[in-house]
Amino acid sequence: MAAATLNSPAQDLEAQVRRIRGLMERNDFGQALTQAQVLRAQAPENRDVLYLIAVCQRYLQRLPDALATLAQLEQLHPRYSRLFQERGHCYVAQRLAEPAIEAYLRGVNLNPALPASWNALQRLFGLTAQTANAETAASHVQTLAALPPQVVTATSMLADGDLQPAELLIRKYLLEHGDHVEAMRVLARIGMQLGILDDAELLFERLLELAPDYHAARFDYAQVLLDRHRHTRAQEELKKLLAAEPGNRSYRTAFATAHVGLGDAAGAVARYRELLSETPQAPDLHLSVAHALKTLGQQQQAIESYRAAAALRPSFGDAWWSLANLKTYRFTDAELQMMRAQEAAAGTELADRFHLCFALGKALEDRGEYAESFRYYERGNALKRSQSGYQPRFIERNARLQAEVCTAQFFAAHAGVGCHSNAPIFIVGLPRSGSTLIEQILASHSQVEGTMELPEIPRLVAVLQGRSFTDSEPRYPAILRDLSAADFERMGESYLTDTRAYRKGRPHFIDKMPNNFRHLGLIHLILPNARIIDARREAMACCFSNFKQLFASGQEFTYSIADIAAYYRSYIGLMRHWDAVLPGRILRVQHEEVVADLEGSVRRILDFCGLEFEPACLEFYRTERSVRTASSEQVRQPIYKEGIDQWRHFEPWLGPLREALGELAQP
Repeated sequence: MAAATLNSPAQDLEAQVRRIRGLMERNDFGQALTQAQVLRAQAPENRDVLYLIAVCQRYLQRLPDALATLAQLEQLHPRYSRLFQERGHCYVAQRLAEPAIEAYLRGVNLNPALPASWNALQRLFGLTAQTANAETAASHVQTLAALPPQVVTATSMLADGDLQPAELLIRKYLLEHGDHVEAMRVLARIGMQLGILDDAELLFERLLELAPDYHAARFDYAQVLLDRHRHTRAQEELKKLLAAEPGNRSYRTAFATAHVGLGDAAGAVARYRELLSETPQAPDLHLSVAHALKTLGQQQQAIESYRAAAALRPSFGDAWWSLANLKTYRFTDAELQMMRAQEAAAGTELADRFHLCFALGKALEDRGEYAESFRYYERGNALKRSQSGYQPRFIERNARLQAEVCTAQFFAAHAGVGCHSNAPIFIVGLPRSGSTLIEQILASHSQVEGTMELPEIPRLVAVLQGRSFTDSEPRYPAILRDLSAADFERMGESYLTDTRAYRKGRPHFIDKMPNNFRHLGLIHLILPNARIIDARREAMACCFSNFKQLFASGQEFTYSIADIAAYYRSYIGLMRHWDAVLPGRILRVQHEEVVADLEGSVRRILDFCGLEFEPACLEFYRTERSVRTASSEQVRQPIYKEGIDQWRHFEPWLGPLREALGELAQP
């Protein structure tokens, strides 16, 4: 048989699940249960298999067995709404109204598109004389009944994370029936989940033309704008919503988040605290306040808020990791014991678990317990990598295409194009390479503004890339060959305009988006007078520092030793290409040299940027400004040389990294 016709294990499993569903539709629950139990032996943690077993057990009147299966399902998939609906059905069969109501409510709180649950709740609330609740349930029943069944089903699939079948179903419906507001919202929300934000944005814009008063859709649209770092536009949409509902907590929280995105951490703190005064028991709000305080450099207050969040929800991995991520915090014995217990607890969700693993890794590293520390780092990375869709081949393909398109001859043919402002200073490289230190040094100069990791170049790349399938040959960077001098100038001017919201008027500003190293050809074409600094760190130290770091978003290459090594090698290879085709255009700053000779390095950086020496750049740690990266607390202290070789504490376990880096691992 040809390889192309072979089914994958996942496809075989799906086919068997479909056969079991077919047996159930024919009311052959005994045979369906037998086949499902055989399948469970092959895939003991599969959500759909466990769910089908529970349904069969209920129909066969084996209610205790069904409830036991659902308990196992909840441990593995605690946010699967249909398990709670099925539990409600079991309790109804046992004539237990209150537990049934509780189960159905848990289901609809996770997934409002469960008609069977709302029908059951309407009936149960009526039987227990809860008139107001019965009316609310009836309203939901009517709302769902008024929608096309395909839209309800796709909405339910979306809530349970079944994105691919939901997308296929809702696209088919839209093709057959044309614009339907609720169907368009479902498709746009699927796009949000899949990270296809440009499509989601366009869908919401069209939807709001048809239904400008649809507040839930406008709020979704604002969320897309926030995710795309279009904070000014997001604020405009949120202002419209707040004008209609000034007390809406979701709108107010998102508005505060937009303040953070625009660099106004102080404004965000004020808004978060206003919300917190109304609901002091909200751990997420304590976390948001703490993040903003950390950005402002108010470390002790940030610590108090992080600890408050963890106290309110002890399994809150993000709160524990945020304390560890300060790099300067030291956990107490009691806190360490609590983190261990929460990480080991069966009911801890995946995201909380890997956050706790990274926090424990850092806590134990600080105590010198390196073997156990590494085990937690390794476990945290494996858990995080398990939910990542990162594929190294796309990074390698981009590097290859950049080298093919952006040749010395290509740049010679395009000499003089672009916007000729010398305001931007780009700092590129890998995360954890010392880039925040360089940023802080430059931002201590009177002529330079420190901003943040600005999203404008990645957004411009996304526009040039267009909507394409990941396995097809991309439009970018090949499209650069087709652009005119006017196009490059327009893009450069647009970059300056779009970044203005993050600036306050100094002659120069910093864009510290590290992954922009992949787009230095584009940057050179649109901003030929911008300064470009490559922040580099010794390979073993840089790669292991990334392995220890849990990023808030992006940087998916950091969650396995093999991926990190491959990414570092790709980075070095592409930077060698840029050096060859753009000689003298990029200043390389080696982190170890900055630590060894601060003043010499500072003078070299300032000279490259065309700036006069200022002593404040040597006392960068005294500069008060918002810093949002993982190194925020470290750059508020003088340089200390002890941190250079910290990775060597873990050298016994880093053989695979050294081997994967090859000659790059040599100092």
